[in-house]
Amino acid sequence: MVEVKAISKQVRSTPRKARLVVDMIRGKNVNEAFGILKFTNKAVCEDVEKVLKSAVANAVNNNKLDINKLFVKEIYVGDAMRMRRMMPRAKGSGDIVTKRLCNITVVVSER
Repeated sequence: MVEVKAISKQVRSTPRKARLVVDMIRGKNVNEAFGILKFTNKAVCEDVEKVLKSAVANAVNNNKLDINKLFVKEIYVGDAMRMRRMMPRAKGSGDIVTKRLCNITVVVSER
């Protein structure tokens, strides 16, 4: 079977929050996955939907697969770069705030 992949790197969301959304659509048909993402109230849904659209477009345009038979074979979130920022604290000192980013990988295949 043909597997088609799309990756989004340096997504501005923490991996933990993104995994909540990603776990909901794993193994689902593509149309069903888009419906779930549309009605889920999480900010990272837009980023996940963008990657899923890219994977579907790759499958349809590059590999001539049927969009109605596609399903989400694999989807996972990995840790990416961490941005470190300073937050002012008392007496002129500062705390380091770590802003985490994630990589989202989607693999679609035909049933």
